Amino acid sequence: MPAEREKIELKDINIERITDKHKAIIKTFQSYEKELVDFLVEDALDNQNNKISVTYLWFYKKTSELVGYITVLTDAINLQGDLKRFFREKGIYYKSLPALKIGRLCVTDSFLRRGIGTLMIHFAIHISERIGSNAGVRFITTDAKRNSDSSKDSIHFYKPLGFEILKERVKGTTPMFKDLIQK
Repeated sequence: MPAEREKIELKDINIERITDKHKAIIKTFQSYEKELVDFLVEDALDNQNNKISVTYLWFYKKTSELVGYITVLTDAINLQGDLKRFFREKGIYYKSLPALKIGRLCVTDSFLRRGIGTLMIHFAIHISERIGSNAGVRFITTDAKRNSDSSKDSIHFYKPLGFEILKERVKGTTPMFKDLIQK
């Protein structure tokens, strides 16, 4: 395997919470998902300053290049259908349960398929565990981006990582969740 396609490991990454000092570097971020680039450049810092979400920038240590970002915020899943029945059988009768939401997750085009996205999911799980030691959090949620090219649907990324479809949709986004307690 050529060096440029080798899997990236967490030890190869510096993770920084977005701040004003990153304004110039985020403008260099490139992805085929223009909406995700626009969010990073136009909204991520404002959302963080307004306590709506927190964005973590991922830098490749060897080159200091910005290779991706993940944005997280709080969420809840409204229990319906099979999920509601599942929890009722366990004696849990709430209408909704708390979650950490992956609001945005994006890897720059030149670093796709090198394991960074998977590392970001593990990072989100770690964040949820930290939160869970002080407040309830049962799930990780996301709205998986649909694409006219189905091979680029992010559902195919999330499913092998244990995410399940909460509500099936063909266009836009598909709500997904990962139960943090093994069933």
